[in-house]
Order: sequence, then C-alpha cells, then structure tokens
Amino acid sequence: MEAGTDEAGRGCLAGPVTAAAVILNENFANTMLNDSKQLTELKRNALRPIIEQEALTFGVAHISPKEIDEINILNASIKGMHKAIDLLKVLPEYISVDGNKFKPYKEIDHACIIKGDGKYMNIAAASVLAKTYRDAYMEQIHEEYPMYNWKKNKGYPTKEHRDAIKKFGTTKYHRMSFKLLPEQLKLAF
Repeated sequence: MEAGTDEAGRGCLAGPVTAAAVILNENFANTMLNDSKQLTELKRNALRPIIEQEALTFGVAHISPKEIDEINILNASIKGMHKAIDLLKVLPEYISVDGNKFKPYKEIDHACIIKGDGKYMNIAAASVLAKTYRDAYMEQIHEEYPMYNWKKNKGYPTKEHRDAIKKFGTTKYHRMSFKLLPEQLKLAF
C-alpha cells in the first residue's frame, strides 16, 4: 500500500497549488503514463479517467492563493499533499514523494525522490491527476476573468499574463506574495 504524491502549479502567479495522492493496484500498467510535464494535454486528459478507475484510491486537494501567501509555496505544496493523502480510502503503509522536501505524515515512512514523477508509476499518476485537476480549475476561473487567458497559460508567468496584470491589476486568485511583475523589485529614482 504505497501512495505516490505530487503537486502542480508551484510556479504560477495565480490559482491554487494542487496536490494528488494515488495508490495503484500492484498489477497496474500503462505504457503512456509518465511525468505529466512530458505528456501532451490530450494524453493527460486521456489518462485521468484511467487512473481514477483503476487506482485502488486517490485524493486531490487545492490550496488557495490566500493560504499560499500566508504559509509560503513550499509549505502549501506539502499541506496539499497531506490533504490529498487524507482523502485516500486506505491508509498507505509508505509514501513516495516527488521532489526533495516533505514533512512526515502521521507515523508513515516516506521517501523524497527527485524527478520521481518520471521514475515511479504512482508518482506519475499523482502528477497527472494534480495537473489535470488544476488545469480544469484554471479553465473554470478563466470564465470569471477571461482577460488573463488562464485557459491557455493556467496562471503561469507568461508575457501575456504579466501584461494583463499590468493592464488590469490583480484578482483574488493572484498570489500576492509572488513577484507578479519584474518591476516590483526595481527602485524608483
């Protein structure tokens, strides 16, 4: 009963950081499954229902921009992973974490694996769920603020997104503790 966990959206200027945890059946196999960043949007969206149907259990959790601003992105990412693990129907015996930082969850042993989403199926599955759930959320809030084009940039710091912040200002979905515009750190003389 090993859970894989990963997050999506750490480097974004807007929207939540989204984490997922997945326990796969030991016989699970899928040749398409890989780190979500290595997959096309079409492949990620095709994998999501397969993972949801074939996993023993999974959980997905969003941590809001407000909370990210309060506790910082690293703590928010770890909190999201913990919340995703809380949602599992079975308590894992071991947790495989993508990346190099994690705080112990209950009394369960864990390992941090750098680039684990490209090495372990359960982390890759969590990576796909985190990314697809977050993307769907960003497409939903795009309808509220279409001028930022979140359906395309998903809240990442693209030139288009930064130009929209310059023109329209920020929203309740922006992370105010992040450097939203390069000029924020320049001194005015």
